[in-house]
Amino acid sequence: MPRTAAPPAAVSPVTRVADSDRRRTSASVILRSVLEHGPVARSTIARLTGLSPASVTDHCARLTGLGLIREAAAPRRSNGVGRPHVPVDLDDSRFVVGGVHVAVPYTTVSLLDLRGRVVARRELKHRGRPEPAEVLARAADGLGALLEEAPGCRVLGVGVAVGGWVDRDSGTVVEHPLLDWRDVPVRDTVRAHTGLPVQVDGHARALVNAERLFGQARGSRSVLHLFVGNVVDAAFATNDEVHHGPRSQAGSIAHLPLAGGTEPCACGRVGCLQVELSERTLCRRARRAGVVDGVNPMHVVAAADAGNPVAVRLLRERARMVGRAAGLLLDVLNPERVVVTEVGVLFREDCLAALRDEVGAGRSAAVSPSSFPDSVLAVAGGAVALDVLYRDPLASSWRAPGVPPEPS
Repeated sequence: MPRTAAPPAAVSPVTRVADSDRRRTSASVILRSVLEHGPVARSTIARLTGLSPASVTDHCARLTGLGLIREAAAPRRSNGVGRPHVPVDLDDSRFVVGGVHVAVPYTTVSLLDLRGRVVARRELKHRGRPEPAEVLARAADGLGALLEEAPGCRVLGVGVAVGGWVDRDSGTVVEHPLLDWRDVPVRDTVRAHTGLPVQVDGHARALVNAERLFGQARGSRSVLHLFVGNVVDAAFATNDEVHHGPRSQAGSIAHLPLAGGTEPCACGRVGCLQVELSERTLCRRARRAGVVDGVNPMHVVAAADAGNPVAVRLLRERARMVGRAAGLLLDVLNPERVVVTEVGVLFREDCLAALRDEVGAGRSAAVSPSSFPDSVLAVAGGAVALDVLYRDPLASSWRAPGVPPEPS
């Protein structure tokens, strides 16, 4: 009897999903390597990542086709002989992401390139009570205006960062007491206004991702970010993953008790972290002392820089209390690095020294201010989108018009 070929084995859905996951992971690792080390030869990427040279070559071709990387202009030769090693680098000339950060007094809209650098930004002051629909519609219009002023930029997607309890998976602000927002469908609303892919996360988690990708915490095994503004919250990343918890509620530290606190909180207790350290409290104390007459904490910093002793005292006292809060979190989480976003610590060496002194000599070297002192809110929104892009650069949701789909 003639021999017949056996029918091809069917590929199971589990195998197909596993292969897809491997492709995404490899592409992410390679793009991160190019971000961190570029211009970099493909052979060096293979050595750094442990991937095979063939896999690196294949993924670099895909990432080049997507417009995310490009070959560097000048080839490098190995020992001056043989074929030149043509390095690849991030292509930061073609695409941007939009960023939206909703704070209590205003919203910041921004455009960021693929290196996390701010290309353009604008602040939109809230009109009276910040109604979600109006705030988000104005943010979308603000992004549109920024894009009109930067006609060469092609936007891949939008990231939105908000304080309070933000459920990343549903793209919803579950609760933000200071804005009086509850169950606000931010992702769907912004997407309806822009027609773009939208990602939403809490601003402390957004900033810890920005530090891991573009800041001083790059390469750290564990990072804690403490954000002290009108909202006080935290985020913790370990092994390149940010902890979210059920419904992304991790990082809510507003009501942690702070030793030495005197401010009454709406919860009925005294000395809760947020009410004690918030910018509202700082500015109210500064107004009471005749230092400023408004609600902008940067005016307190300016008064201190001009030599006002009361302003200096208020900022140093606040920095010490922030150090006390950082010490509590250090005790619990023991991170390799701690990044603090707080106006005094960002702009005054004496405040940073006061914070580190409170943390203690043995751990003070691990504490540093934000890597983005002049653009922290502009970076926060865009970092939400960039984190997702770097985790899955092959995702179809990020694909620019005219770029073919990935093979299945």
